[in-house]
Amino acid sequence: MLYQAFQAHTDFYWPLRTQVTSARALLERLAPPAHLGKPLVDAKRRLAAAYEVASQLKLTHARPPFGIATVLVGDREVAVKEEVALSAPFGELLHFRKDIDVAQPRVLVVAPMSGHFATLLKDTVRTMLRDHDVYITDWRNARDVSLLHGKFGLDEYITHLIAFLEAMGPGAHVLAVCQPCVAALAAAAVMAENHSRSTPRSLTLMAGPIDCRINPTRVNELATAHPIDWFEANLIAWVPLRFRGGMRRVYPGFLQLSAFMSMNLERHVQAFVNLHNYLLDGEFEKAEATRSFYEEYFAVADLPAEFYLETVKTVFQDCALAKGELRYNGQLVRPEALRRTALLTVEGERDDICALGQTLAAQDLCTSILPFLRRHHMQAGVGHYGVFSGKRWNQEVYPAVRETIYAVE
Repeated sequence: MLYQAFQAHTDFYWPLRTQVTSARALLERLAPPAHLGKPLVDAKRRLAAAYEVASQLKLTHARPPFGIATVLVGDREVAVKEEVALSAPFGELLHFRKDIDVAQPRVLVVAPMSGHFATLLKDTVRTMLRDHDVYITDWRNARDVSLLHGKFGLDEYITHLIAFLEAMGPGAHVLAVCQPCVAALAAAAVMAENHSRSTPRSLTLMAGPIDCRINPTRVNELATAHPIDWFEANLIAWVPLRFRGGMRRVYPGFLQLSAFMSMNLERHVQAFVNLHNYLLDGEFEKAEATRSFYEEYFAVADLPAEFYLETVKTVFQDCALAKGELRYNGQLVRPEALRRTALLTVEGERDDICALGQTLAAQDLCTSILPFLRRHHMQAGVGHYGVFSGKRWNQEVYPAVRETIYAVE
């Protein structure tokens, strides 16, 4: 009844949220009479700021747009068009096509399936588009996937990555962010073992849990605090019948968001206090940055129960890949099968989700890759999100990614 209770709560407060949004829009159109002077103007501004903050405090279950209309390639601004290169029930291979004459390296950005949509990586994609032909794994919200399409676990995730790479063809590169680093490394290893022509030319693993035994974080401790049966009994819910995926078992996105926010609750509360103050002080650019972040952050996606439980058990509890025990459809995953794929691992100095050393562990697993094809980048001064978004990503991390890809082109 967990999901049903959440949906009932959401439905109950929907009229109030609608009223707040309408009141804010009305207030923006009203101009206080000039003879009433500054006090009424100030009151209007304070009320408008309060309405704005209140209207932002809502969850959505629909993917926001990437919103990348153009990108600067060299000294020319070119249009970007989103095209579906391959569609599957649980996700699509989305291509950001640019109309340019020069061929650029094809890169598959592997987005996490962790309670948010792939648009959380829009900054990553926007930066990569300058020098690369970019594709991304655009995962669907599990509550919108009919039961007729069956289950989706870790094996199915890896199968999708292999299918996407094969659709892109030989010579593509992979950049995986956070949670899917294990699946991306497994997919590349399986393809190398099976002598696939589409084995990625380079593999970049960013802030991912390759070996959670190293410098365990609070996330790792929470994942190992209970047996997997506890997670299934307490965190898995049935999608209400009103949705396309009715009766599908999921790990609800609103639970994942609650877990993320509880780790830094004071910082999130302060962000909304700051939003209110920015609006009062007329700092609209800062207000827009905060608003845009939380519109994305509060867009949640449910995870298929099989994928969530298998990820907790296999990746975070058993550390199966690091121990040489991970299997894909019964086949042992052997990272040492990778020989000609360049490997870049990236970590953030202040990452409190995936600590230093956890992603670097991939270097020790891929023993057949020659030293000149390996590289590790530790980005000073950033937390988890700073590894793949923001100023440091653009100015310091991205050059290392670009150099790794272009070195083997």
